[in-house]
Amino acid sequence: VHRLRSVDNLFVVVQEFKDHQFKENKEDALKDLEELVKKLPWTNPLKVWELNNSLKKKKTKRKKHNLQSAASKEKLNDNGEEEGTDQKDTSKQEDCAQNAEGVEPASGQDTEKTQGVASRNGEEEDEDDNEQSDAKDELQAGLESETKAGDGKTSEGEAKVLKFRVTCNRAGDKHSFTSNEAARSFGGAVQEHFQWKADMTNFDVEVLLNIHNNEVVVGIALTEESLHRRNITHFGPTTLRSTLAYGMLRLCDPQPTDIIVDPMCGTGAIPIEGATEWPSCYHIAGDNNPQAVKRAANNICSLLKKNENKESSTSLGIPLDIIQWDICNLPLRTGSVDIVVTDMPFGKRIGSKKKNWDLYPACLMEMGRICTPGTGRAVLLTQDKKCFAKALSRMGHIWRKGQTVWVNVGGLHAAVYLLKRTWERAEEKRSFW
Repeated sequence: VHRLRSVDNLFVVVQEFKDHQFKENKEDALKDLEELVKKLPWTNPLKVWELNNSLKKKKTKRKKHNLQSAASKEKLNDNGEEEGTDQKDTSKQEDCAQNAEGVEPASGQDTEKTQGVASRNGEEEDEDDNEQSDAKDELQAGLESETKAGDGKTSEGEAKVLKFRVTCNRAGDKHSFTSNEAARSFGGAVQEHFQWKADMTNFDVEVLLNIHNNEVVVGIALTEESLHRRNITHFGPTTLRSTLAYGMLRLCDPQPTDIIVDPMCGTGAIPIEGATEWPSCYHIAGDNNPQAVKRAANNICSLLKKNENKESSTSLGIPLDIIQWDICNLPLRTGSVDIVVTDMPFGKRIGSKKKNWDLYPACLMEMGRICTPGTGRAVLLTQDKKCFAKALSRMGHIWRKGQTVWVNVGGLHAAVYLLKRTWERAEEKRSFW
């Protein structure tokens, strides 16, 4: 499951409540959440967590604590599924323990995402620097003794006390409490129940409390940081998540020997994911910004280094080239490309909405020219949907819209369009050939 490419985070579900009736009074509602802790079936999920730790330990040779502190923890959607490429804004929060961040989701609900304080009266731990990783084996022994003790009460003196934190994601406008308050109450009850220590940064267990209207899901996190951080070491202003890049590539169903082009590659998230997952295709990446091309080249280099370490012999390289070019005059032969996959400028951080009105039709025209008539396809991501629809209606003779997938990109409501190339020949406008 850890190897799934479109999944951001994994957690094991302790229990789901489809229709939890929250009390109107804040104190009563929070009291209910506290009561819930004693009734939950913790034993099996904790066994899964323990098994996951032993697997993770073998796989990643855990670095002491910097994994957690570096991680910008990101959460899943509320209904307990592992959901990778879309849903739920996952704005980055560098362990900002008490910082409730309001996000505007597409549905206009009031959403909060908080890394809640799990200790009741703000007790701060002094023993942050305990070598928690080295104590993993004792921890597991401790956990076994805990789970055997039925209700999860630790046999004292047998093992190091686990550190934990509660993270609450709350969406919906009918709750009398904030996600911070829910995390604090729930965390306090977890602390009493297990006699664990609350610690916001160097925790062993992360308990997730997802509240979406009347649905409540309690889970235990199995990933320390989002799985989308797998390829990119040099970030640009709009670097795409690897999970979303994977989803876009999957949508166009690459076949062996296909030539896949990302004409506006930025830091190279899409072609790098493509070259890693579809090594039997040939990937070409390009951008007009020399800085972006440089960052993408650095990302490719670090991927090559990583591959070398893995096989501890010479790396075979990856089927990917990067070029600086102009999107409206691509140095590629007409009809020579099978697939175009790219993240179009939204007109927010890169470019502007006004420029998009000229850029989008010119891009679609040029992509149509390089794509093979009849079989070529394009997968394009943009948030400027109005402009894209207009450009597409002007290019209807070259591109037919196949499918639209709505995605949430850092809180922005965007769309991924799958386009099919028609048999129509594109006009040649080559001045420099």
